[in-house]
Amino acid sequence: MSVDVNWLAFVQVFVAALLAAATVVAFYAIGLRLLVRAGRVPVVIPATFTDALTVMTPKEQKRAAKAAKKAAKKNPLSPAQKRIALVGAYAAFAVCGLVVLGGLLLILFNH
Repeated sequence: MSVDVNWLAFVQVFVAALLAAATVVAFYAIGLRLLVRAGRVPVVIPATFTDALTVMTPKEQKRAAKAAKKAAKKNPLSPAQKRIALVGAYAAFAVCGLVVLGGLLLILFNH
């Protein structure tokens, strides 16, 4: 019994996965950057697990939220520019979602 490997198909899948991963990471980073420029700094409070070390104390969480609010006030963009940045951020996140959805469709329909 002999096993034949289609190396061209392997390379095609590898390149497609690499490009999809790079696209998702790049557009997610662009989306976050535009979200910050729009004055909506995401402050993520870390999850607390039972019997685990807490990453941030409540005091540090308040300080991070205050710093984010202060940074949003210092934004030199006009309201129209902030709106454009926000729309761009949502568009970048939509591209991320479409890439993931496209990958799922390829897997489901085997194309």
